[in-house]
Amino acid sequence: MKRMIHIDTRLGSIGIAEEDGHITDVFFSSETPPQALTEQTPLLKDAAAQIVDYLAGRRRSFDLPLLPCGTEFQKNVWNALLQIPYGQTKTYQEIAEAVGNPKACRAVGNANNKNPISILIPCHRVIGKNGSMVGYGGGLAIKEQLLALERTD
Repeated sequence: MKRMIHIDTRLGSIGIAEEDGHITDVFFSSETPPQALTEQTPLLKDAAAQIVDYLAGRRRSFDLPLLPCGTEFQKNVWNALLQIPYGQTKTYQEIAEAVGNPKACRAVGNANNKNPISILIPCHRVIGKNGSMVGYGGGLAIKEQLLALERTD
């Protein structure tokens, strides 16, 4: 059974869920939460502390066991997102090329949209080919805030 907590941040409420010792979901209040029992665990407490530190500019990477649920293609995209360094961005085209399918830009966008572990799997670092801010589960305003945080740190 998944366990879940919510933390209040400057970006609003963020939910974090874990199951069997792995983080499975990080989501904003505007997104649909997983079915889970509200209960703090040591892993959820650690994840919350790491996210708070990241949002305060004190952390650039995360050290948490992740287990996103998705198709093989989605998991390949999410693994490619984990390779985008803090403070940098990649285009959907670059991610499609990184997963070996240069024509899969839309599929990459769909995988980004289905990313269940926002922030920790940094889908906010993916932008349009012309540098535009396109799509983010938590809303474009939050995406822009996350990118601004990483630029000024």
